[in-house]
Amino acid sequence: MMKLSFVRRCSLPFILALLLPTFGYAAAWDIDQLMHRLAQTRADHASFVEKKFIAMLDKPVESSGELFYSAPDRLEKRTLKPRPESMTVEGGALIIERGRQKHRLQLQDYPELAAFIDSIRGTLAGDRHALERNYRLSLEGTVERWTLQLLPVEIKMQAVVKRIRIAGEDNAVRSIEIIQADGDSSLMLIEKLATP
Repeated sequence: MMKLSFVRRCSLPFILALLLPTFGYAAAWDIDQLMHRLAQTRADHASFVEKKFIAMLDKPVESSGELFYSAPDRLEKRTLKPRPESMTVEGGALIIERGRQKHRLQLQDYPELAAFIDSIRGTLAGDRHALERNYRLSLEGTVERWTLQLLPVEIKMQAVVKRIRIAGEDNAVRSIEIIQADGDSSLMLIEKLATP
């Protein structure tokens, strides 16, 4: 009788508070948890295969190579096939090398390009604030298999990119899919290699 009266006197919020720690891990999986896990990676090395689907072409354009990341903001994409090319982003500069040609761009002069690059750098760095400067974020899945969707908030960026989907497992990015506003798209598959 005493037990029954205790249960009757307890409020529903009190009972839920006692039960919630059991389900705490599932409840904690959100964008902040993902960003925290991604931010633990200080350097990374991966191979990539990228396919670009362009409306004017019958089949996708494929390239492959290696990616290098060093926290907080250095990202290098070395394309090996079909032709050697290197793109390095560090701080506010983008350096593109093709053969003997070398071009250096200041990202502040190209805001849409900067926003696109920051979608990848911000994700790798686990920097939610950097991402939310240009995108609305949503997360689906679990720690073992997640997809982060980025929707541009600026009208100029919306005219270029419809959405970006970054998928991964735990603290590793496995793919980056970009859907352009004109209908063209690209999909990069990423496989982690030993850190250099």
